[in-house]
Amino acid sequence: VQLQASGGGLVQPGGSLRLSCVASGISLRNYVVSWFRQAPGEEREFVSAFNRGDNSPFYAIFVKGRFTASRDNAKNTIYLQMNSLKPEDTAVYYCAADRQIIRSSYSSSDAYHYWGQGTLVTVSS
Repeated sequence: VQLQASGGGLVQPGGSLRLSCVASGISLRNYVVSWFRQAPGEEREFVSAFNRGDNSPFYAIFVKGRFTASRDNAKNTIYLQMNSLKPEDTAVYYCAADRQIIRSSYSSSDAYHYWGQGTLVTVSS
């Protein structure tokens, strides 16, 4: 099983990036799939999650309409469109998947079995 995250980079404040996470070895439609991020010196933080087979993601409060998660089951891929980026969004962004996780644990990084390697997003002028 492999999750491959990509799309990070350097962007100016107010800019946009689109992250991708493609899976191999599992079918993401059967898994809870999520985005997390980890800033330097900080705990890993929940960003968004899709329930199994659901196309309606839910988000952490700090997203506040700036980020949009989507999925393409045919490509076995999830995306995170990030707009109006701020310097405090600087972090390594990870995708994660788990088949057994319960809803109350979606925002807990410890509950996920599979992780991508992370992609660095740097928001700076």
